[in-house]
Amino acid sequence: MSVVGFDLGNESCVVAVARQRGIDVVLNDESKRETPAIVCFGEKQRFLGTAGAASSMMNPKNTISQIKRLIGRPFSDPELQQDLKALPFSVTEGPDGFPLIHAQYLGETKTFTPTQVMGMVFSNMKTIAEKNLNAAVVDCCIGIPVYFTDLQRRAVMDAATIAGLHPLRLMHETTATALAYGIYKTDLPENEQLNVAFIDIGHASMQVCIAGFKKGHLKILAHSFDRCLGGRDFDEVLFQHFAEKFKVEYKIDVFTNARACLRLRAACEKLKKVLSANPEAPMNIECLLDDKDVRGFIKRDEFEQISTSILERVKKPLEKALAEAELTVDNIYAVEVVGSGSRVPAVIKILTEFFGKEPRRTMNASECVSKGCALQCAILSPTFKVREFQVQESFPFTIALTWKGSAQDSQNGHVENQQSSIVFPKGNQIPSVKALTFYRTGTFTVDLQYADVSEWQALPKISTYTIGPFQATKGDRAKVKVKVRMNLHGIVYVESAQLIEEEEVEVPVSKEPEKMDIDKASAEVASINETDVNMQDAPVTENGAQETCDNPVQMEADAKVEAPKKKVTKSNIPVSEFVHGAMLPVDVQKAVEKEFEMALQDRVMEETKDKKNAVEAYVYDMRNKLYDKLNEFVTEPERETFIAKLQETEDWLYEDGEDETKGVYIAKLDELKKQGDPIEHRFKEHLERGPFVDQLLNAVNWYRQAAVSGDPKYDHIDLAEKQKVLNECSEVENWLRESKQLQDSLPKHAEPVLLSSDVRKKAETLDRVCRPIMSKPKPAPPKPSTPEKPSSPAPTQEDEQPSSQAENATSPNPSAENDENSDAPAAMETEKPDGAA
Repeated sequence: MSVVGFDLGNESCVVAVARQRGIDVVLNDESKRETPAIVCFGEKQRFLGTAGAASSMMNPKNTISQIKRLIGRPFSDPELQQDLKALPFSVTEGPDGFPLIHAQYLGETKTFTPTQVMGMVFSNMKTIAEKNLNAAVVDCCIGIPVYFTDLQRRAVMDAATIAGLHPLRLMHETTATALAYGIYKTDLPENEQLNVAFIDIGHASMQVCIAGFKKGHLKILAHSFDRCLGGRDFDEVLFQHFAEKFKVEYKIDVFTNARACLRLRAACEKLKKVLSANPEAPMNIECLLDDKDVRGFIKRDEFEQISTSILERVKKPLEKALAEAELTVDNIYAVEVVGSGSRVPAVIKILTEFFGKEPRRTMNASECVSKGCALQCAILSPTFKVREFQVQESFPFTIALTWKGSAQDSQNGHVENQQSSIVFPKGNQIPSVKALTFYRTGTFTVDLQYADVSEWQALPKISTYTIGPFQATKGDRAKVKVKVRMNLHGIVYVESAQLIEEEEVEVPVSKEPEKMDIDKASAEVASINETDVNMQDAPVTENGAQETCDNPVQMEADAKVEAPKKKVTKSNIPVSEFVHGAMLPVDVQKAVEKEFEMALQDRVMEETKDKKNAVEAYVYDMRNKLYDKLNEFVTEPERETFIAKLQETEDWLYEDGEDETKGVYIAKLDELKKQGDPIEHRFKEHLERGPFVDQLLNAVNWYRQAAVSGDPKYDHIDLAEKQKVLNECSEVENWLRESKQLQDSLPKHAEPVLLSSDVRKKAETLDRVCRPIMSKPKPAPPKPSTPEKPSSPAPTQEDEQPSSQAENATSPNPSAENDENSDAPAAMETEKPDGAA
């Protein structure tokens, strides 16, 4: 089973696979370790990854990039609106309030959701991994930003499903980095915790994670982030600076042309990289707009000055992470910096001043997330044995469960009877389960929502659950136990609901049964505490508020000793889920089918291009060969006719045949080969005939010499059989002589009469007749008569000789005798396939 880790970045992706010797980053078709996260829609097919990046400049409005910033976010999100200003493709608001991407595909305007486009990116990453592993890839681990909301996490899962993947875990990128850092550390302390700060400044965001390490253990102490502080923000500052500068100096406005914007942004990104290692950098772009060449120049000091507003935001996530971890900079053992945006010298200067120590770069800034994900996938996979290393992840948000109070509260004057309870506080361990108890008369609804959305623009409500219908057998109110789960992906949902009914049962008074009941109650408590690490039966009052009793289950068990017996029956209650903004399962299935259709179209077009290229290559190749190595094997009229046919095909390729189907190109190639194959066949036969003839003659001579030889090792073969060998050799030799004379009399451009296949068949026939005769083993000598009394003296030299012959005669391996005839022609040499040299 494959073990793969995917790092889906804002601009590029990295794929890592786990092997028996460690973790490797997979190379794409261009032998690069990073693949652009780009989908380019063409008139006939899609271009994914590196192919999409190559087409982006020529087709910017249909090239979709930075999909990670769009997925799972409402169209009205201010951050999303800001991002859309820099994107060349068209994005509108869909009927559900979420973005819809528009692109020209197959000659029509098509709309795609961000989830569908991310599924295409995953498909490309999956293909890269499968080509490298030469095996199907299904199970994987995907890195996601720590700030991804529940809806975004669900969207990533849906995108993976569309691509035919099954994520074992969605892992926070900083946690994956920490895992890749710690699992190879052999000097981690066993008792004292080692605190390391991981700062990931990527293309679009900044994430900070403080992790505590012990031997074989990783615990995430705190998370913090800035969703709009990354390398692209520095690029944007440079872009705005030079766009304004060129508008004044060259009277051109790049904002009026999507291609000019792309070229200037690419130049600004290169300029930023140059400034990372140099105090100043020039910019030269030819024909940027209106056939004007532009030039620019900037110093690092000026760059940092215009980036002041960005640099001032770097400290805030650092301070927040330290505060949540309840640590000071003195408690931080080391600072690890990763991400493409971390290469800006001003950022490193700020980090150094804040922590009082130089940040380290011991990890590959671009590959650490994918390697950490692959490690996590290997830990979760049963096929790999990984060093024992526990990862204790924490959840970055506070999740509350809200519900409406009972009808009784409304009658008492509570107009707004909406109530809530925190089920997963910030920093809660992942995964986790919580249980709450409600008292209700019938079907009711609960909502899972964020307790605080002030830090980021997100929908407050995550999902709504309708619990019911159910009916209590006795009493007005039924006791309903609702179980809420946070899974490995950080997705929260109501897992189940149970109706719990208690009925008093009279039983005979005896000490033994009471003891058994107490044991059973204790076992129940132990079971709850054991199976649910973070699973706490948090009882609520009739309106859902948590009770203050320390251990109600234990109290219930204590009551059983003195009070009448209670029979508890549990029955599952149906739970229906509605996730706000998520794709419905039906829509996901339609997207899977649509992705299959588009992938099939891509494959057909690639095969069509291959066949077209094959026709073109055949035309050029045969034209050169006809005047080179095939010159003697074709007549002049035949050559002129074939050259004219090749020229006609070439003209057709660049005119009417420019856009044809795969079948048409196959037919064209077959038509050309009908004329070209006989010529190539004559040339091939000329090359192969000589070696086959020499091999056959060698075999004839060897068998003939062996048959007339006076060698004692052939004395046991009958003269009649030897004569049969001689006759066969003469027959083959005569056939070969006559055929060769006839072939030598023909010109090279004539059809050959002596084929290498015929020579090979003759060699096989000769070997089939002669080898059994000439390799016949010697008969075993008669056994000596057994004396009445065994003789004790050692056998003489004469006694050893027949014993050795007997061993050879009875050897289970016939080749033991043939070792004496090691100079015999090998049968395998004559059994070469057609076309062998």
